[in-house]
Amino acid sequence: MSTPAPVSTGALPAARKKITTLTFRQKKERGELITMLTAYDYPTALAMDKAGVDSILVGDSLGMVVLGYENTLPVTMEEMLHHCRAVSRGAKTALLIGDMPFMSYQVSVEQAVRNAGRFLQEGGMDAVKLEGGRERADAIRTITSAGIPVMGHIGLTPQSIHQLGGFRAQGKTAAAAKRLVEDALLLEEAGCFGIVLESVPARLAELISKRLSIPTIGIGAGNGCDGQVLVTHDLLGLFDRFTPKFVKKYANFHAEMQRAFADYIEDVETRRFPAPEHTVEMDDREWEGLLKELG
Repeated sequence: MSTPAPVSTGALPAARKKITTLTFRQKKERGELITMLTAYDYPTALAMDKAGVDSILVGDSLGMVVLGYENTLPVTMEEMLHHCRAVSRGAKTALLIGDMPFMSYQVSVEQAVRNAGRFLQEGGMDAVKLEGGRERADAIRTITSAGIPVMGHIGLTPQSIHQLGGFRAQGKTAAAAKRLVEDALLLEEAGCFGIVLESVPARLAELISKRLSIPTIGIGAGNGCDGQVLVTHDLLGLFDRFTPKFVKKYANFHAEMQRAFADYIEDVETRRFPAPEHTVEMDDREWEGLLKELG
């Protein structure tokens, strides 16, 4: 005997609620992991939002994976805002975080607040992220007092690569690890709603996560954090110059794109494209009429 098909009630699936900084804290309290990815354009943000990612970071990593710079240092406020606006048009549910670029918050607290405000006013972001520990506490306090949510970022901070001696893991000695623990606590006290931990030992990241009431988002920091973030171009295999050890590639789009481009070139050169199905035609009578008109 066959099972009768379920009867549709006509009800649409419930729409996801907007993710907020409060959602982040609640997820940590419930032990639910937070998902975050980077995006720099409308279609990527739209796909991520539909997939259900919790948060989208418009990272200054766009300097390397989109604009072709050697590092993140050349990225400007105007470049960041341009990409933020594109992402904000595509994603309506995820928490949107704009990465404050190099020298947009280091010069003065006043400049930091002004630039942070631009991410919300002009870029459509919900929050901002900036790099650094105790040296950024005053700027974070002032930015958050202006009503702008701030996510911190410690460990490997790409804007400080010249000071750090390159893209190197941080917190591997007892003294360095202690400083990172102190920095994390200071950032929480200053008002951060969350902290990115990049390229630090897994056991250190887990220890920091347990000592904070705000969530940690790991990248190359093990699975003891309250959430994870990856650069989407690394995850998709779109960026062919360098892939960090901590990245898991879920696809190899770079190779697939090369194959598609090569196939297109061959089809054009051999006249296989455009084929009749890709072509607009005139009615025969209209064509004959044209030829008669032209003599």
